Amino acid sequence: MADPTTDPSTPPAPQPCLSLKRDEDEPLVRLCGLHKAFGDLVVHRDVSIDIPRGQVTVLLGPSGTGKSVLLKQIVGLLRPDQGEVWFDGQRIDNQPERALVPWRKRVGFLFQMAALFDSLTVGQNIAFPLVEHTDQKPAERERRVARVLELVGLPGIEDKMPAALSGGQRKRVALARAIVLEPCLILYDEPTTGLDPMSSDVINELIVALSGEMGLTSVAVTHDLASARKIGDRFVLMADGGVVAEGSPADFDASRDPVVRRFMDGQADPQDIERIRAAFGPGSIQEENASDAVPFPRPERRRKPRSQSVGGAAG
Repeated sequence: MADPTTDPSTPPAPQPCLSLKRDEDEPLVRLCGLHKAFGDLVVHRDVSIDIPRGQVTVLLGPSGTGKSVLLKQIVGLLRPDQGEVWFDGQRIDNQPERALVPWRKRVGFLFQMAALFDSLTVGQNIAFPLVEHTDQKPAERERRVARVLELVGLPGIEDKMPAALSGGQRKRVALARAIVLEPCLILYDEPTTGLDPMSSDVINELIVALSGEMGLTSVAVTHDLASARKIGDRFVLMADGGVVAEGSPADFDASRDPVVRRFMDGQADPQDIERIRAAFGPGSIQEENASDAVPFPRPERRRKPRSQSVGGAAG
């Protein structure tokens, strides 16, 4: 029997991220005083966050608070207007595009809608980063693709097309593609959006396993509090362009901050409630215009003819 350590047909087991051998107290990613605006829309105001190594940091907050924009700044798809982005002790926001390529190989990105290539098979989708960024031979790529499909619990589906997969399976294939280059950091943008509870839990389990077993550092954007509680080591709550609170899930559960409590308890902002009630209360537009309103004609109900039984009497 061939030695599995030398047999070329046996893919190597994933190794923990090498950056974990550095100072454990040094964050893998450090965001310092980020400001970002799109025209008159200010998204971030002086945002500073440290992303600890080997942990899952969950970015929480209402829609439109710039959580996904923050992920794009971490990976270099967007650049801050002010502030600094550091990765593994090196500042990257001021680097030219070409210099970011080696760093991006160490980052996996799970897009919100999976972002698979519809015209490629599952195997070709997962192998795409290997084709673009390595000089591996086809046989090596095939072994690596098979290995990551095993890790996400979908062995043997290399020849299927994305259209033949369920939503949960597409997310798992996209996650396999995100880890095929053995990154140190994975960014998840709404990883459970659009999935049923069971498929969501599979994704949650994979995130936990990748962090715990492979030592990966993860940043996840989600509105799913059940998912956040299962995967998160740290929570960061964003609102009004900045960081409102950060800490462990237990810290958030114990917090008395009104913004934290409203988000964790799923309660609307009182001002929004008042505006809605005022719109439907006395003096509302509906009442003011009631006298001028043209009533819609009420449709007549059409009586269905009474069906006759097969054995009914003849007329």
